[in-house]
Amino acid sequence: MVMCMKNRSELREVIMKVLYQINLLNETEIEYNVNALIKEQLEVENSFVNESIEGILAHREEITNLANKYLKDWTLDRLNKVDQAILSLGIYELMYTDTPSIVSINEAIELSKKYSDEAVTKMINGVLDKIYHEEEK
Repeated sequence: MVMCMKNRSELREVIMKVLYQINLLNETEIEYNVNALIKEQLEVENSFVNESIEGILAHREEITNLANKYLKDWTLDRLNKVDQAILSLGIYELMYTDTPSIVSINEAIELSKKYSDEAVTKMINGVLDKIYHEEEK
């Protein structure tokens, strides 16, 4: 088996895909194993991926509350599942990791450019920018 090392941007895409699956499974109330979902996306165990997903799930309520606070006339649960995953990852990285803020925001924007439309990308950028300026410790 060929081992391919993924860079952080690629790993964030894996995180987004796993979060997307979790969002779908939660909505349909289907039981799942988080580690099995990760393994489907990633052939090699990766602590960045595991810790990020665990952290996002552990802080889901705070992340949702922050997103809802800054989403203008929207709530996180009204966004599509991909956008929910991207925004949750961005907020998690901003608030709970030592990833430089500019990196967290840019990575979320790049994922959004790839998987969403321009309006959603602008909205995600706006929400993360407000959180950065008003919430960061």
